[in-house]
Amino acid sequence: MISMKTDRTPPPGLRAVIYARYSTENQSKASVPDQIRLCRKICAEQGWTVAGVFSDDAQSGFDHLRSDYQRMLAFIEDGGCDLIVAESYERLIRDGEHSARLYKRMTYLEIPIFVARNGLVNEMVVGMSTMVSEMTRKLITDKTHRGLEGRVLAGKSAGGISYGYRLDRQLRPDGTFTTGDRVIDPDEAAIIRRIFDEYDQGQSARTIAMGLNRDSIPAPRAGGKGTGTWSFSTISGNWKRGTGILNNELYIGRLVWNRQRFVKDPDSNKRQARLNPPEEWVIKDVPDLRIIDDDLWSRVKRRQGAIRDEIVTARDAASDTGAPRAERGKRPSYLFSGLLSCGCCGANYIMISATRYGCSAARNKGTCDNRKTIERKDVERRILAGIRHKLMHPDMVRAFIAEYQRALRETDTRDALARKNHMRRLDAVGKEINNMMDAIAKGMFQESMKARMDALEAERKELETRISALPEPTPVTLHPGLADIYARKVADLSTALDHDGTRAEAAEVLRGLIEKITLRPDADAANGHVIEIYGELGAIVALCNSRGFTNANARLGGGRVGQVTMVAGTGFEPVTFRL
Repeated sequence: MISMKTDRTPPPGLRAVIYARYSTENQSKASVPDQIRLCRKICAEQGWTVAGVFSDDAQSGFDHLRSDYQRMLAFIEDGGCDLIVAESYERLIRDGEHSARLYKRMTYLEIPIFVARNGLVNEMVVGMSTMVSEMTRKLITDKTHRGLEGRVLAGKSAGGISYGYRLDRQLRPDGTFTTGDRVIDPDEAAIIRRIFDEYDQGQSARTIAMGLNRDSIPAPRAGGKGTGTWSFSTISGNWKRGTGILNNELYIGRLVWNRQRFVKDPDSNKRQARLNPPEEWVIKDVPDLRIIDDDLWSRVKRRQGAIRDEIVTARDAASDTGAPRAERGKRPSYLFSGLLSCGCCGANYIMISATRYGCSAARNKGTCDNRKTIERKDVERRILAGIRHKLMHPDMVRAFIAEYQRALRETDTRDALARKNHMRRLDAVGKEINNMMDAIAKGMFQESMKARMDALEAERKELETRISALPEPTPVTLHPGLADIYARKVADLSTALDHDGTRAEAAEVLRGLIEKITLRPDADAANGHVIEIYGELGAIVALCNSRGFTNANARLGGGRVGQVTMVAGTGFEPVTFRL
């Protein structure tokens, strides 16, 4: 290790890790090999050995959750290298918060960062890189926003094409084609008029969607996504955000843009939509794109408003019984919400009443014949009781003990790797000190040798301290009450799921083990449904079957049981956990 308080180039003999990245799919993939080649050349010139190479393709530097970037950080934390080499600091990270965090962490670990453009990275390089990155991002964002606003004011599309229209590309005199121009699609416009007419006549969005699916009319598929079938949400959408067929003002010849913006959650890096104030909206009249007349539009809006008022009144009245108030704007979240699916068609099982689940496709689209429903409490009770029973099977207790042993061995392996790396570096430092002492004995003393010798002696002491701090490998022993501990943990899970103070956290842990739960109608099954669980929990419980346990143990060498994802064709028997 070397001190990062100096701006001098790190000495030869260090182990370097190389990192490369390019931002978008529009950039050349050759960029990564070029960066790696440049970094390898730097390492060769400086006398550093390459201990690892990590790269991320088509990923933004503002995203700190890149897979190989995170693997590189874990590699460094485990003592796998002595410095980082990259083409530029921006290749590593561009976000200001995480840029400072990376530099502070590497400073603490005494891992220098060396880049081709600036040499050894210091506080000034980090600060300048962060400032330039943020200014560049803001400049690009503002420039893009201005460009899109100009297109809207010219009556052109600023993005996707709404249902009911198609692109109109005209040849220019210079041989290029126009972009962003739209014309009405007669076939889709007829469907839009049908939707507005049927809603005006008193039909619900759900009934209209069922009729369109029954008549095999293709549904909108924005960006190539979607199921290809109509849903009530496709028609009713969100009136505040202007989404859904019934809320699209383009159908009355009014183009509304900048109604909402997207911001990224700094922790999850996921985009969240937020409404802009009305004064920031950009509105342009485009009468040639009108499909619906003003009278029909007004009647539809009045009916939508009346329905919203009825819903608010009903929810406010129900608030005395503990139901959520409408102004909270959030439906209650149940233990397995979003994980349940129909075993007949694959659509979600949703709350179709205050207490019962049912198939959303049968309810909202009419594309599934499964009209069976089941009480929410029955679903939760059967799943939790089944998990509790299956997890206490003797094979599961043995699997838990095997996982306990594996975890101990993994910890020892990690410590052993760190010890090996420190010992290797200690040996190299010792050899360099001995060589320097031999040179001094032969009369080749130079003033610079004293500073170098002091640095080597300090590093040797630090390495010896780190080695002595590492625990000695210990034999894997079993706690005499390990099986009882496991039983208590299973019981604690059930207790936590029943307790108000811990239910949310325990539910998140449980949901993290489950990929999906299917409910299949069966007249002979309890509550008229067979329940099947897929995912990591399904893999764990599948091991309860003696044959499944044997197969899994053979495949996994004693088994990282908790890390297996249950999918068809992996060799597990059975592939589901049935209740």
